[in-house]
Amino acid sequence: MKIFIILGIGYIAFKMLSKDKIQTLDRDGYVGLGQLLSTSEVQAVNDRIDELISREGENAGSELFDSKYIRHPKEAGADRLADLVNKGAIFDQFYTHPKVLAAIEAVLGTEYKLSSLNYRAAKPGQGLQKLHVDYGNAVPKGGYKVCNTIWLLDDFVENNGATRIVPGTHKSKVLPQDAMEDPNLAHPDEIKISAPAGSVFVFNSHVWHGGTTNHTQNYRRSIHSYFCAADQPQQLDQRSYITEETMGRIPSLAKNILDVA
Repeated sequence: MKIFIILGIGYIAFKMLSKDKIQTLDRDGYVGLGQLLSTSEVQAVNDRIDELISREGENAGSELFDSKYIRHPKEAGADRLADLVNKGAIFDQFYTHPKVLAAIEAVLGTEYKLSSLNYRAAKPGQGLQKLHVDYGNAVPKGGYKVCNTIWLLDDFVENNGATRIVPGTHKSKVLPQDAMEDPNLAHPDEIKISAPAGSVFVFNSHVWHGGTTNHTQNYRRSIHSYFCAADQPQQLDQRSYITEETMGRIPSLAKNILDVA
């Protein structure tokens, strides 16, 4: 797994993301960055995930769902892991990759931090989420507050629980639950992310989005590196959870992104 050490956040937006991709992200609320992980890297990550799932058992994901900022119980239709920052160097790239940071900066500006780094796998026959946003207000004052990334650990296809997004709704003045009779139902303008394993998508978390039902017999796996503006609370308080091992391993850029420097 590659570790990226770059010159600083201000450098990223101008050097790592094309103008077309920035415009797409602004217009549609999401953008694909292509395959940033090789086949062997995807396999290594999935192997580590399997180890953690086996080790943590029923407690898997408990760090996130015990957080005072989470208002919902643990999701029944998906396997979860949380606090991946402290669970191996193999996960460092998921919140330090320069192309991802460039897209985050395009949404949140230069003052941001990692909110949480989690794993989600839609179970066979499950995984449906209502269309939602990841912030209380449709259009917050002072600019966007949250932005997410999806790292595909399996191919995302039409029938395996791929994430759906309603393009352009990050600029809407209403929330999905106020505009739809049932946000669990399909929206006429929604798209489903479709791409091979190793691909990465970034989406403005104010865009309407949600998981779909996995109609296959296999888990549909992904990692989410979720970022917030510097003035927002983190989903997982990184200062409270950071370990000595992690602090000794990660470069200064990563410490700044975690807000633990």
